[in-house]
Amino acid sequence: MIHELVVENYAVVERVRIHFHPGFNLLTGETGSGKSIVVDALGLLFGGRASADMIRAGADRARISGIFDAPAGMNEEDDEILIEREILANGKSRAFLNSRPVTATVLRDLSIQLGDIHGQHDQQRLFEEDMQREILDSFGSVSSDATAKAYEELRAVQAELNQLEKQEQERLQLADLWSFQKKEIEAVGPKAGEDAELEQSKKMLANVARLQQSAGECYTALYEAPESALTGLRTAIRRLDDLCRIDSSLEETLESMRSADIALNEAANAVRDYLDRLEADPQRLEEVESRLASLDRLKRKYGPSVDELLSYLEQIRVSLSAAESAEDRSRELRERIAVLSARYEEVAAKLTAERRKVAKKLESAVEKELKPLAMESARFVVSLEKSTPSAYGSDRVVFLVSPNLGEEPRPMEKVLSGGELSRMALVLKCLTSTGPTGRTLVFDEVDAGIGGAVAESIGRRLKRVASENQVLCVTHLAQIAGFGDHHYTVEKGEREGRTVASVTELSREERIQEIGRMLAGNRLTPEVLKHAEQLLDVQ
Repeated sequence: MIHELVVENYAVVERVRIHFHPGFNLLTGETGSGKSIVVDALGLLFGGRASADMIRAGADRARISGIFDAPAGMNEEDDEILIEREILANGKSRAFLNSRPVTATVLRDLSIQLGDIHGQHDQQRLFEEDMQREILDSFGSVSSDATAKAYEELRAVQAELNQLEKQEQERLQLADLWSFQKKEIEAVGPKAGEDAELEQSKKMLANVARLQQSAGECYTALYEAPESALTGLRTAIRRLDDLCRIDSSLEETLESMRSADIALNEAANAVRDYLDRLEADPQRLEEVESRLASLDRLKRKYGPSVDELLSYLEQIRVSLSAAESAEDRSRELRERIAVLSARYEEVAAKLTAERRKVAKKLESAVEKELKPLAMESARFVVSLEKSTPSAYGSDRVVFLVSPNLGEEPRPMEKVLSGGELSRMALVLKCLTSTGPTGRTLVFDEVDAGIGGAVAESIGRRLKRVASENQVLCVTHLAQIAGFGDHHYTVEKGEREGRTVASVTELSREERIQEIGRMLAGNRLTPEVLKHAEQLLDVQ
């Protein structure tokens, strides 16, 4: 719902501020007074196209702003939103939502939640096929939930299959490469930690002579030489043993030296055993170097170490396994798609059958509502055609109208006049609920070419719609004006030699005067005013 509209330097408007109310809001005035300016200004806030021709002569820009109820979940800090449009002299425009720049597309998307403008040129979504499907489903309380669930399941499986097929060529090429790499690595057969062990073996085999010399000299110094460490230690032990027989204070030292004798003897034995194992083996050295060369070739291609090489091999095996199973997965998906397609077609067929039943009821209801609105000969047809499957089924819903006897029904926007389109919109709004309540519904030219009892019927229907939504209606007919909850007049005047439009909210007495003018022009006789008052009281 809109609470306030401010229009500045727009057409003949210098500046007006209008406070709107819930319920049925009327806009009246003399022909050419500028009533359509209010509708056009709202259209700009709903994302309509802007033009520099709209700017008031002498001004460098036009500005329109509106304060609306915030759609559910949009503005947690406040229950209202501010929408602004500026039109610059160069023809460009700027849009703002809560003082932040946005595009006109954002406003158009938001307008679906805020309201609709129903007029000769602004039918908006009401006559789009998606909206017509929503109207039909809403009228008959038809749910497409089962179809949507079946469609989403089918689409998910189809998406997976499409992705598999899209990657098939690349997967086959990679599978050839992976197979080659797997064979190459497995032919060498690397083992974890093998490269480090081989490097150590190579180092030893390449230095056997040096190792033998060092180990031999070490063993001689420890054990074999007359002056070996073990010989000297044992001589010292014998001397200290003699000493301790006289002075026992060095017993502890003697025990330490005996322990050292044992350790030194074990060390000598270990060096001797090591020396016994050492022997030159050129063939083994060649084998080790050849093995290391093979591993190095693999490491240069697949990883800096054997461990990483083995990790890469495992990745290849997993990838090859996945590639080999892809065809099996594709076959499973195709079988699954066949099952899901059959299920979707089943629930979509039920939805179509339900819609066909509802369509007949909607056709009768619309034709019944149109008769008192000067469209008594109109024929309304709901066409259901086969369409591309979607979450909403396989139906293309199109509303067709034949306004006169003997004419073939055609899409309503092609055969109905502006006033007839507005009346059709009003009828559909009365019969269905196609969106959140509490929106701003603007009806322009809904009274074109009618009067009398037809006008009263339209007034009653507008009043009915206004019980759940805010209605703004531009009208020339007193019979419609009498049903309004709030009444505004648009007038043109002069200020400093220039034409200026103004908008005024009327009191009850002023409404009687204005409705009297609408009935009889400027001849406001007591009879005319009494009739005007009766129109106000009839609602």
